[in-house]
Amino acid sequence: MSRADEALHDIDLSERVITPTVVHFGPSSPISEHTTPQLTVMETETQVEQDKDGNSKEKGIQATEDESTKTIYVEFEPKDPRDPMYFPKRKKWGITLLACFSTLVASSTASGYNLGFPSMTRDLNATEFQATQGLSMYALGFGIVPLVTASFSEEFGRQPLYFWSGIGFLIMYIMVGLAQNIQTVIIGRFLQGAFGSTAATMVGGTIADIWAPAERGLPMSIFSIVALAGNGFGPLIAGWIELNPRLQWRWIQWIQLIYAGTYVILIPFILHETRSTIVITKIAQRLRKKTGDKRYRARVEDEGVNLKKLIWISCTRPVWLMISEPIVASFSLWFGFAWGVNYCMIESIGTVFTTLHDFNSGQVGLVFLSMIVAPMLGFGTNFIQEHLYKKYFPTRGPEARLYLAMVAGVILPSAMFIYAWTAFPRIHWIAPIIGITVFIWGIFMIYTAVFSYLADCYGPFASSALAGQSLARNITALSFPLFTQQMYRQLGFPWANTLFAFIALLLMPIPFVLFRWGPAIRRGSKFSRLVMEADEAKAAEEAKRAKEKAELTSEV
Repeated sequence: MSRADEALHDIDLSERVITPTVVHFGPSSPISEHTTPQLTVMETETQVEQDKDGNSKEKGIQATEDESTKTIYVEFEPKDPRDPMYFPKRKKWGITLLACFSTLVASSTASGYNLGFPSMTRDLNATEFQATQGLSMYALGFGIVPLVTASFSEEFGRQPLYFWSGIGFLIMYIMVGLAQNIQTVIIGRFLQGAFGSTAATMVGGTIADIWAPAERGLPMSIFSIVALAGNGFGPLIAGWIELNPRLQWRWIQWIQLIYAGTYVILIPFILHETRSTIVITKIAQRLRKKTGDKRYRARVEDEGVNLKKLIWISCTRPVWLMISEPIVASFSLWFGFAWGVNYCMIESIGTVFTTLHDFNSGQVGLVFLSMIVAPMLGFGTNFIQEHLYKKYFPTRGPEARLYLAMVAGVILPSAMFIYAWTAFPRIHWIAPIIGITVFIWGIFMIYTAVFSYLADCYGPFASSALAGQSLARNITALSFPLFTQQMYRQLGFPWANTLFAFIALLLMPIPFVLFRWGPAIRRGSKFSRLVMEADEAKAAEEAKRAKEKAELTSEV
């Protein structure tokens, strides 16, 4: 039994819904996106018609059928504690922190793998390039599988996906840890990325399920921190495991298995179902079972949602937005490049610091502390962004999200130049670490800007827009590590990183262009124009109400 349904034991059916009611889901279709609808109640029956554009609309009608056959639609009471949006704060934070921990586990597993290369290549008689394919395959699984599995949360809820993907994630640790050849490792890493992505990519939706927009700043900042800090946390531990000759690469898997297993064990107790349509459906099912009255139904049960259609939309719309929408395309190009360089950096740090500064694997792991410190800096500066957003949103609109993104546009090439031209044995090792820290700090700024700006611009289509840029980001994470070592051998550390810095310079204008011409670009977009028109209509309605209130006050 779901903990979300416990209150059903105390239901007094005589006080529940006894007249036909309808759960109205608002303007967005439940099959359009993976967002949590806001629930309101209409105390009449409705008739669903199609307008000329094919959109559903509802109007009240008089009941004509017999009371015994009339459907009774079940809805949440106002501020019902079973409604995920009104969960107690303690419960919300428990769900948020455990969901974010799933992201920490997934990102630390991605990068911690690399520190085991020396012993892995020796034990499995493999090349370093073959071992690197395990890093790339993890990113491949992380990028493409959510396009399919994200739709399952519409049909089955978030909690089952968290749990069963967590189980699959744990099994892959065993597959990799017991592997007797590098091919098994590569396949296991692909499947592990696939299972890990399912949970990690649902965290943003989970936060949206339970926190109102004005409350999401801190939970989303924590999510951003763990997504990036995990890239440093994994190698920090793995470096010292690799250094111990009795442990090495297999024990990297076993120790990661232990803390990932802790997360999976806690899911049934803390990570409750947060998708409101699933919760209300369970409530209706319990009412039918308890009363024997089949008239109790959730509205979503009668919507006839087609899982195949959901999967088709999930797979095609993100790709379409990525290639057809200038805002999504530009962010995908910019952030995709930065994320690919991030994976190159993960791949290169070991080589740079062992070759130039004679670090052992444990000391190399400590270098990754910079990837934990940088998100903390980003978290601090994000308060500046929030202040600027609140101050300038009335005049700038969603583009007020881009102030620190413009700062990041300058920081990224600067950080790459620092990392490039401090890559000499005669220069103290702290200098390239500063370059790494500044680079990850810039990525954090882009990361938060991408989520908030695309959400503001695309409204009900935001999850598809974010999925599109996520796909681009993971494609670069797949491909960049495959040429990192060859590029460093051919060009040397300074010039290879300088090449990245010059590309970052070419991409630097993107946030500035969006800040200046974003409204015009959005108005020319098929998708974001709908959001702009809805916002303008809402603002006009609020202005009208304010004017009427002022007139009434003056008359009094």
